[in-house]
Amino acid sequence: MQICRSTQAMRDWRQDAGRVALVPTMGALHPGHLSLVTRARDWLDAQGGGRVVTSIFVNPTQFAPSEDLDKYPRSEAQDLDLLAGAGCDAVFLPQVADIYRPGAQTQVEVTGLGRMLMGRLRPGHFRGVATVVTKLFNIIQPQAAVFGEKDYQQLTLIRQMVADLDIPVQVLAGPTVRDADGLALSSRNQRLTPEDRVAAPVLARALDRAQAMIAQGTTPAALRRAIRTLLAAEPQGQVRSIDIRDADDLARIATLDRPVVILLAVRFGEVLLIDQRVVHP
Repeated sequence: MQICRSTQAMRDWRQDAGRVALVPTMGALHPGHLSLVTRARDWLDAQGGGRVVTSIFVNPTQFAPSEDLDKYPRSEAQDLDLLAGAGCDAVFLPQVADIYRPGAQTQVEVTGLGRMLMGRLRPGHFRGVATVVTKLFNIIQPQAAVFGEKDYQQLTLIRQMVADLDIPVQVLAGPTVRDADGLALSSRNQRLTPEDRVAAPVLARALDRAQAMIAQGTTPAALRRAIRTLLAAEPQGQVRSIDIRDADDLARIATLDRPVVILLAVRFGEVLLIDQRVVHP
């Protein structure tokens, strides 16, 4: 497995790499990330072969000053061992100064999708995401890139950005991976207190309840009330947002007559957890 710690090193490796699929991460890897590496490998095999590149970069521009950039977990040695075991071909580990050079003035923003939902809770977050992903695409020039469905708004936003800017990258989705109790795997789970970790699966239970209600027939308003009631019954969590949107473009909906995505954000102590589920009526 090749380790590239600069943009130039990554570009030098890329020259002879052939077809490439990229898995962008911020490190602190877990089985959910490794499932994206597997998704990338499967796609490459279906195309006739190629190489998987994983990037590890804790992107400062997607954190607000009040957020947890310094506390974000970092575990480079363990991450590299996991990626080698997963069959990754190369890892891009740039420094902040390599990605954001002094005097840089250009940012990328998907204005509609980037300012709604989590974009309201975290102003500027998706501008940071879109900018760094565009830079990764330019540096690595993959034919495909894999993003997890757990951050559904990010996945939708990247697809929109790729279409709007005519970027020749196929955006692939990887399904959410969960612990045995239903909690979606996330690097942020490491920062949960023991009490919050016990409480956090309430998000998955709320999604289970929502899916059952949709199957039985309900309205968006009744669904939202039921979800809020279930989440509010867990005193460890502070509900930040409950949204029910069109699964394709995150538009508002008035009826449950098409595939929808249920998006939840709940804070446990200092840790904001998100979860989602796409439901077909």
